Amino acid sequence: MDKPSRRSRERAATDHDIRQTARALLVEQGPEAVTLRAIARELGITAPALYRYYGSRDDLVEHLRLDVCADLAAKLAEDIVGMPDDGALQLFAICRGFRRWALTHTKEFTLVFASPTGEVGSAAGSVTTLSRVDEPFGRIFLTTAGQVLATQTLVTPSEEQVPAELRDDLAAFQGELLAVLTESGLAFPAEKLDLGTTYLMIQFWARLYGHVTLEVFGNYPIPVSKPDVLFDAMLADLAREIGLQIT
Repeated sequence: MDKPSRRSRERAATDHDIRQTARALLVEQGPEAVTLRAIARELGITAPALYRYYGSRDDLVEHLRLDVCADLAAKLAEDIVGMPDDGALQLFAICRGFRRWALTHTKEFTLVFASPTGEVGSAAGSVTTLSRVDEPFGRIFLTTAGQVLATQTLVTPSEEQVPAELRDDLAAFQGELLAVLTESGLAFPAEKLDLGTTYLMIQFWARLYGHVTLEVFGNYPIPVSKPDVLFDAMLADLAREIGLQIT
């Protein structure tokens, strides 16, 4: 195999430097500080030179967002290495790991999970939700949830309990979920992923994400002296409602 040319090696190194600089600005000053002008100033180059690598700030922010998502997924995967082959235990370990990461990486969390489209991080789909099922974070979360669905008998809503106005959206999402679960190598029976189960997964994520977001931004409606206990109680409530036992 031919070795990369000097020019391609230099370009790769510069691309790496750009992303590292963008990440440093993000961590030190927040998402608003990630601008092409600021990055160019840090690297000692002109802002127009960055357009050889990224077509716009949105383009750069999208790549930065993907880097953060990949790092988060790797951290969560590391958290469950060596755990018993129990989908429920692993799923709730991932939930706890997500909270710990969010509390210790607040700027990255803000960029990826709390930047509304059209403002900070305005690239299309800049807010990571479970709709990004094909990305590392969505994949590890959903694959572990799929293992629970495949091996446990859960209490799930019937189709009649799902609001009629949401059924078309859930049906479209259903196919994406099933594709991820199938690609993960999980022996997952398609009939288990009905509209009620899909609705349950969305509700589960909404409650987890909402709780973590309130804590990260200090928006609890009352002072909470033991937030760990409150979070674990929320997880216990979720588990009980769907018929799971967790420790």
